[in-house]
Amino acid sequence: MAKFLEFQGKEWLRKSGLPVPQGRVASTPEEAKKIAEEIGKAVAVKGQVQAGGRGKAGIVKLVNTPDEAAAAAAEILAKNIGGNPILQVLVEEKLDIQKEYYCSFVINGAREARSPMLMFSAEGGMDIESVPEELLFKINIDPINGLQTYDAVDVCARAGIPAQDLSKFASFLSKLSQTYKKLDCQTLEINPFVMTGSGNLVCADCKMEIDNSSVGRHPEFGIKIARDLPGAPTELDLIGWSIEETDARGTGFLMNMGYDEVSPGYIGYHPIGGGSAMMGLDALNQVGLKPANYADTSGNPVGSKIYRVAKCVLSQPNIDGYLLGGFMMANQEQWHHAHAIVKVLREILPTQKPGLPCVLLLCGNREDESLEILRDGLADLMTPDGPGKRIEIYGKQYVTDTKFIGQRLLALSQEYRAEKES
Repeated sequence: MAKFLEFQGKEWLRKSGLPVPQGRVASTPEEAKKIAEEIGKAVAVKGQVQAGGRGKAGIVKLVNTPDEAAAAAAEILAKNIGGNPILQVLVEEKLDIQKEYYCSFVINGAREARSPMLMFSAEGGMDIESVPEELLFKINIDPINGLQTYDAVDVCARAGIPAQDLSKFASFLSKLSQTYKKLDCQTLEINPFVMTGSGNLVCADCKMEIDNSSVGRHPEFGIKIARDLPGAPTELDLIGWSIEETDARGTGFLMNMGYDEVSPGYIGYHPIGGGSAMMGLDALNQVGLKPANYADTSGNPVGSKIYRVAKCVLSQPNIDGYLLGGFMMANQEQWHHAHAIVKVLREILPTQKPGLPCVLLLCGNREDESLEILRDGLADLMTPDGPGKRIEIYGKQYVTDTKFIGQRLLALSQEYRAEKES
């Protein structure tokens, strides 16, 4: 799912007519101070990162003056949460909170439902996970007609909302439901939404995740990659998405796996299919090697698409090897892979990465022809002193032998690194 940061989600809530605190995002302490001066009262400074538990992590701070806002922003922007640096803070007015509530709209995937679902509780805030199940009220929502007012009133009444406030809460939840549908959300969580001292309901936080398949309908979102990522997209992620976006023939999935380009033991990883990918990761893990990336070319892609993916994988700097992990008897014409890999290795090895270990496991339809294409096409590179001297080619006899493949790759990569460092 395409995930929005809090300030981005709140902007879409505001555009949909829902109440959010006054404020905006800052990238420096100086910007945070200026925003606090404009707001003119106590503010909350909130680190913007895809992570829960931000309050407990110390990246949400309440301050009283612009100078304090700048100091809080400097402290938060220096932090790293779950491997993700904090690049921005949201500076917004401190709310006069009378009570906190929780609501979320999610997809109920149960067979008997397969519909959006509202979860609502009169107990919101940082410890929502510890709220007893009996205090979390749920209702499935008609995917065509949305949340009906009488259903919203019913769930609020069951949660203990006073009779005089039922209309206010039902109207608030109905607007959220309409926004959830209009923006093609997978998840829309407001934790907390609050009642202020003046009796208004305000979205104090926002977690918004958009259905990847709907991103094409929403150019206004400016989403570069309609794909789940652990953090901001890397250059490799952007290149990989451009391959998939412009060629739908088979799969050409490519993404960064936290490769730091400095540490040894990273392997350019190119599996064929999801099950094959798991076995290839097992092969690497068994011997202490790490995937620099994840790249999947399955679903019978054409050779040109495989070539583009493989070239991206092999072009990563400072990798210690390349694994074509065909750990499945793939139901696709494997000679497309063979032709693409021959072309890429002939371009990369002689001039850019001579001697790079390349373990090629390929089996499935047209296996014999494919292995012959590999051997014939790379024969002149695979001489004892050639740039492909560490190419090894395997077929179905090793389709489940992850231990052997891992050990071969480890031995070759250690030899390669020692040669480079000598």
